[in-house]
Amino acid sequence: HGYFREPHRPRRRSASGVTAQPHRRRSLVVPLDGFVADGWSEVADVLASNIDNRDDVGAGVSVFHKGKCVVDIAGGFFDREATKPYTLDTLQLVFSSTKGVVATAVAICVERGLLSYEDPVSQIWPEFAAHGKEHVTVAQLLSHQAGLYTVDGPLTFEEVLDWNTMVSRLANTAPLFPVGSTHGYHAFTFGWLAGHLVRLVDGRSIGRFIREEIANPMGGEIYVGLPEHLEHRVSPVNTGWPRETVKQQVLPPEGNSVSETVRSFTLNGALNVKGAFNRTDMHAAEVPGANGITNARSLAAMYSATFTETETPNGPVRLLNDETRNKMTVQQTKTGVIDLCLQNKRAFAMGFVVPSEKLAFDAPGSYGHAGAGGSVSFADPDRNMSFSFVMNRMSSGLFTDPRAVRLVAAASRCADACASQ
Repeated sequence: HGYFREPHRPRRRSASGVTAQPHRRRSLVVPLDGFVADGWSEVADVLASNIDNRDDVGAGVSVFHKGKCVVDIAGGFFDREATKPYTLDTLQLVFSSTKGVVATAVAICVERGLLSYEDPVSQIWPEFAAHGKEHVTVAQLLSHQAGLYTVDGPLTFEEVLDWNTMVSRLANTAPLFPVGSTHGYHAFTFGWLAGHLVRLVDGRSIGRFIREEIANPMGGEIYVGLPEHLEHRVSPVNTGWPRETVKQQVLPPEGNSVSETVRSFTLNGALNVKGAFNRTDMHAAEVPGANGITNARSLAAMYSATFTETETPNGPVRLLNDETRNKMTVQQTKTGVIDLCLQNKRAFAMGFVVPSEKLAFDAPGSYGHAGAGGSVSFADPDRNMSFSFVMNRMSSGLFTDPRAVRLVAAASRCADACASQ
């Protein structure tokens, strides 16, 4: 399992402009594709181990340190049928990791003076004032305190894919708990609520805003609303390799709020459609709470650029200044309060998750978001590090996936070692 450089493969230039050794590891499955900088090979070891142990089918990991890309690797298989390898060219649906991108888009609008976190949502979106929501603030909306984790009444899958239908239904829904009294994870509705604010103050759809203001300037790929010609590059999410061990039963959350959990994560059952997130119509729609399609490098680069000047193929990029970053990372929910839908003590800032119990990233000052199945992306400014893990094999972990925990721990150790040198 030693690392080696194949004679026919030239050295590759990383996204940061630093020449790095192509990273190919002999594996029981397939080699890793990509590169690591000196001092960061432990991250690649962990990813290769995840693949060798069949915890992953296909996955990618990227780490930026001090504004430079130091890890950018992918490995395993594109699909469970093992028809082709999972490479750096693969695109991956990342579920709620998309929320961190949407939160960054809102922060860009805040920095430009288009809105503020203290504004009443109804000041920007008048129709939202219906049913006693006139005083809900942008901060409450972004931190899952608005009581809008689903809509009132029945909903179809086709309606979920229609932007105007969803924002109209949300505006006409009464809060499902007293605003600000607690928080209940807006698993899907977060995207339309936050995304519509961007649309109203900027004029562009959230998908176009993300593409033009975040992905394109950094030379990356983050799609909320996938162009049809890119569909062939999207790795389908799957349930993993067959195993000899007994399949683990996925238990409902503890407590008495299972109905709230189901309503939030299925939108009253509208998303109980087999293979919903591998469908091309889902990929093409703008469902910004959960259908972002991207890769690890693009997300790690974005988070890096929220706190430091970051080297990209298009040159140095800084997306946000320190003042805006400080505002968007202020915890809005009370510490120790159990989320009504998640049934755990998750803590939220302005659309970002901040350190709380049982979290893959828990360093002080860190912020980011995880996605259903195991993906996670975040910034750790104190370590001058950003991180992203994307994968196609879905597990039952949310924010605590063991694969992500191992990778984050390895990256953190590497960053700490670099700092001590």
